[in-house]
Amino acid sequence: MVATVVPALALMTVTQAEPDAGLAVYQVGGSVRDQLLGLPAPDRDYVVVGATPEDMIRRGFRPVGRDFPVFLHPRTHEEYALARTERKSGRGYHGFVFHTGADVTLEQDLARRDLTVNAMALGPDGELVDPFHGRLDLQRGVLRHVSEAFREDPVRILRLARFATRFEHFEIAAETQALCRQMVVDGEVDHLVPERVWQEMQRALMHERPSRFIEVLRSVGALAVILPEVDALFGVPQPARYHPEIDTGRHTLMVLDQSARLQAPLPVRFACLVHDLGKALTPESEWPSHRGHEQRGLAPIAGLCQRLAVPVACRELALRVGEFHLHAHRALDLKPATVERLFGQLDAWRRPQRLDDFLLACMADLRGRLGREDDPYPQADYLRRAYAEAASVAAGPFVAQGLVGPGIAEAMQRERISRIARVRAALPAPPRA
Repeated sequence: MVATVVPALALMTVTQAEPDAGLAVYQVGGSVRDQLLGLPAPDRDYVVVGATPEDMIRRGFRPVGRDFPVFLHPRTHEEYALARTERKSGRGYHGFVFHTGADVTLEQDLARRDLTVNAMALGPDGELVDPFHGRLDLQRGVLRHVSEAFREDPVRILRLARFATRFEHFEIAAETQALCRQMVVDGEVDHLVPERVWQEMQRALMHERPSRFIEVLRSVGALAVILPEVDALFGVPQPARYHPEIDTGRHTLMVLDQSARLQAPLPVRFACLVHDLGKALTPESEWPSHRGHEQRGLAPIAGLCQRLAVPVACRELALRVGEFHLHAHRALDLKPATVERLFGQLDAWRRPQRLDDFLLACMADLRGRLGREDDPYPQADYLRRAYAEAASVAAGPFVAQGLVGPGIAEAMQRERISRIARVRAALPAPPRA
């Protein structure tokens, strides 16, 4: 076991006081990694070596783990897990048998972790326990698997891709990439639990360059299994006139990164990832044109969302962006009645935020093209102004005129269209997308 003393971190380790006095407690995992990198590490995990569940309960710790003993500290409510080993017993994330006991060492516990940079521990005196040279890999900027046990859990491929996204300047060790490819060939990725796929993916999408998550999965062959609808976009050409980057997959990644650049929320970023899925279904005889891809993309978007149990907010926005993003690009050429109908199709009358999210995704789509990364998007300003005017139409004046029922709705619609027309007439004709 490799151990060094890290004085600067000594004050950030566990304070030996009741109820954990006398326990061999180590801070482990990502918080150790982030402290060594000088990053905030608000959430800490601890491992207790040489104790039993009975010892923990007697000290007032509250058990919360279902598969293996995890306890909440009675005062800080932080998680303390007993040191454990694991043995493969079946396919997928749940196919493990865990063993905990006073005989399990800290090094054995660290050996079951995924990457060397996550397999370090801090003792109560600031002692860094680093049996797999994670600190050296941190210094070199390398993501490397701890052992061959990495292959036993397909979620680790997702975690690797997510860490590569968070630490985008880190390289993935060649042997780790090779191991991931073999896991795909062996069918391990086929047994991923959909909820875990979404859990890792949504975290990766919120990083500064989320495209790397997709790139890493594709580089090891996992994207074709996990997100085949997205993988199918690579190699599909688009008209160079509108898409100088040509390749639809590349465009999708550029759009995704633009959504991050716009600091968009998760539903917008997910919508950007899937907005062009219909282009993979265009017959090759029609390439590079993709007429009608918006409608063709609805089924794969819905299927992907159902398979991964994507939250409703993400699914609904993705479907609307997929179907109507070209409406936004052509907004200045649309009839006022079409714009008014678009607001209804987006459900913007009830959910004003939906329009803002929709326009963020459409702006990212326009800018996710080679050489157009900083293009203005006047369509968004127009649609926001048009919506503000149309949404201000109230039923009261029409009720006062004696209208009832459908007559009120029809009169409000006519007034909305009229106001949208006035907004459009006041704007100059800008260059088209």
